[in-house]
Amino acid sequence: MTISLTALRQKLFSVVDQVIETGIPVEINRNGHIVKIVLADKKSKLDNLVAHDCIVGDTDDLIEPPPQEWSEPGNL
Repeated sequence: MTISLTALRQKLFSVVDQVIETGIPVEINRNGHIVKIVLADKKSKLDNLVAHDCIVGDTDDLIEPPPQEWSEPGNL
């Protein structure tokens, strides 16, 4: 859909709501130049995660406890 800047000014909120609901961009024509209103991609919440170096000690010890540290009756 292409509209003029004047038409956009008159119904800005409804045009933006339409883009949000449908996801279809709207083109605005201004003196032969086209500008688009598009719905930005939503960021995943996982993109906000920051890596931390928080393991203290040898990471191999996390895989399987050494046999001498594990005894069935004593660790239950």
